[in-house]
Amino acid sequence: MKFVLEGVPSEKQKLFFRSETRYTAYGGARGGGKSWGLRRKIILLCLNYPGIHCLIVRRSFPELRYNHILPLESILCNEKCKIAKYNETNKEFKFINGSRVILGFCDSESDVLRYQGQEYDIIALDEATQLTEFQFNTLKACLRGTNGYPKRMYLTCNPGNVGHAWVKRLFISRQFKEGENPKDYSFIQAKVTDNKVLLEKDPEYVRTLESLPTALREAWLNGSWDSFEGKFFAELSDAHFVRPEQMPVDDYMNRFIAFDYGFDMLAVLWIAVDVKGHAIVYREHQAPRLTLSEAAQRIIDLTGNERIEYAVASPDLWNKQNDTGYSGAEIMLRDQRFPPLMKADNRRIPGWRTVREYFQIRGDGQPKLHIYTTCTDLARCLNDLVYDKKKVEDAASEPHEITHLPEALRYGVMSRLLKPQTEDEKKAARIAAYEDRNSLYNY
Repeated sequence: MKFVLEGVPSEKQKLFFRSETRYTAYGGARGGGKSWGLRRKIILLCLNYPGIHCLIVRRSFPELRYNHILPLESILCNEKCKIAKYNETNKEFKFINGSRVILGFCDSESDVLRYQGQEYDIIALDEATQLTEFQFNTLKACLRGTNGYPKRMYLTCNPGNVGHAWVKRLFISRQFKEGENPKDYSFIQAKVTDNKVLLEKDPEYVRTLESLPTALREAWLNGSWDSFEGKFFAELSDAHFVRPEQMPVDDYMNRFIAFDYGFDMLAVLWIAVDVKGHAIVYREHQAPRLTLSEAAQRIIDLTGNERIEYAVASPDLWNKQNDTGYSGAEIMLRDQRFPPLMKADNRRIPGWRTVREYFQIRGDGQPKLHIYTTCTDLARCLNDLVYDKKKVEDAASEPHEITHLPEALRYGVMSRLLKPQTEDEKKAARIAAYEDRNSLYNY
């Protein structure tokens, strides 16, 4: 049976077709022909490897049906040449050579659990930034088998949405965690100018993208991963980040610590304030799976001999633990070297407003809060933080892995950054804090 797959791929689509890395992302600007290329790639794999099992995933079923089921039916199941049959019940295309394409969706975080234990040779994530990193990692575990066929995952993506941070980390910034092999990840930049067919049929489309607001235009037209719709701190710029030698932290400055603790992640910031109330985040630290006592020791070790006026943390640190009967604050304060500890004002929206006040560029061209360029994790998390879709002025709680350091920063600015006190005032404050420490429990 003769089958002709119509259409001429662009040069970028050809690169996508040829990619053999385990994880290939094809994305950037809108209109680059990503979904078209993804469907063609899956069809070619099914024809070339009889019996191969493929999975195509989108966020919701309506998107899945419109973007893939209907186009694949018109290509594979038409009257001229039926090389596959579509089973509506199983949401599956079965080729005459035994290859299969299963269509799935992950509308909620738990939907991905339906795929646990299943095996696929090829997994395609269309609009991968609509999925969380948890969903991505769960699907990665399904990429296995002993049949000798290639095991690959193909992603299409645009900047923004809930998955922006992890896609950017892996494929754009290439900041890999333990166990992630850089050789497994490749990225192909797509732009609307790559799609000659679209430009011919709809020449107004580019002008439509050019007329969008700046952030949206940079993301959708130019494929910028640093400027996208929904970015929580769009005001961040080079003015907020300074090298340590440009703005040294002097001994006279008031220093304190702000941290967010959870067993999944300890996130700590060291902040200094000058006599005018200008703040500098001069050190950061993140570490997962630390107990409270280990977290306290880590903070003590990294602080060294610095004079820290206080540490501020979320009020839930004062909740009693069922297994010990002590609160997290009590456990951390057992070491007398730990700074006086105070509860943060953890109101979210007022807190974010206060952070924005410190980020605002004033008449002298400088913000009230600077961040050292060595604090790369804080910079990344702030840049990737997105708006909550349901709560105006609040930041989204997903992806959770990028929220810890911004939360710590919010606790810090809400602790009412004060000008340094006189030595007598500092001494009186320390005495009062240590009296509070000893009143927490009896030794």
